[in-house]
Amino acid sequence: MSDTAAISPPREAGFGDYVALLKPRVMSLVVFTALAGLVVAPGALHPMLGFAAILFIALGAGASGALNMWWDADIDAVMRRTARRPVPGGLVTPAEARDIGVGLSLLSVAMLYLATNWVAAALLAFTIFFYAVIYTMWLKRWTPQNIVIGGAAGAFPPVIGWAAATGGIAPEAVWMFALIFLWTPPHFWALALFMKDDYSRAGVPMLTVTHGRAETRRQIWLYTLVLAAAALGIGFSGIGGPVYLAVAALLNARFVWHGWKLKRRSEAEAEADGYAAEKRFFRLSLSYLFLHFLAMMAQAWLVRAGLPGGW
Repeated sequence: MSDTAAISPPREAGFGDYVALLKPRVMSLVVFTALAGLVVAPGALHPMLGFAAILFIALGAGASGALNMWWDADIDAVMRRTARRPVPGGLVTPAEARDIGVGLSLLSVAMLYLATNWVAAALLAFTIFFYAVIYTMWLKRWTPQNIVIGGAAGAFPPVIGWAAATGGIAPEAVWMFALIFLWTPPHFWALALFMKDDYSRAGVPMLTVTHGRAETRRQIWLYTLVLAAAALGIGFSGIGGPVYLAVAALLNARFVWHGWKLKRRSEAEAEADGYAAEKRFFRLSLSYLFLHFLAMMAQAWLVRAGLPGGW
């Protein structure tokens, strides 16, 4: 058999590749937090309209993901974590990713407006713009604060859900925004601690690259303290209560403890155990956000059902 015959022809993109273009794992977090914002908001939205709102918010998140993959194809190609994404993998062309992103952006915003109200639609449009332009095209390659400022994009979904249900924004929605905004830096910096070489190769000025791992650990610890204060503060807000506060107290005690252990580690210790503690903290951060929003929804359900659990 000749060498030419032994080479497998490149496969064509399938449905799964176009789904991957929308970053479904990120989309799942967007859907869940947007649902939480919609559920804990006062008033009642018809279930079909609520379903439509979540669907179009999800499409907006997918649009952001596609635009991000279009612009970052050069970076993704040199990072192990992203090299197999559809665009650097050669399955979807950059032009296709761009067109899908723009098309879904326009569709999601227009349909959210028709299903709910202009406030929710405007917030979704701003979120897509912020993630695709402010974060992806500008902040990501320019400043080590890219994740800090860019984290606002991921913090908007519960605010959009709240606006879809109420037609406006309230302090409770800002509390939810703050929870995700403050969670984002320690979450992504923990990832960067054991993925530093990827960011160095790609020329992305992540904090681990510009300031080193020791400073990154210190910043994670500081953000963890502020995050814990905000998470507990929500317990005394209009969307809090004893059930939420009990869950938040347990989660944040654990999170702060692991953040402290992370801060005290030396680079030699981390290398010796393959960054096990950093990977553990990263996994813990995933459940941290999910359980806080789940507790908010449980608290709202108890109050509406007239069961013990409200202040």
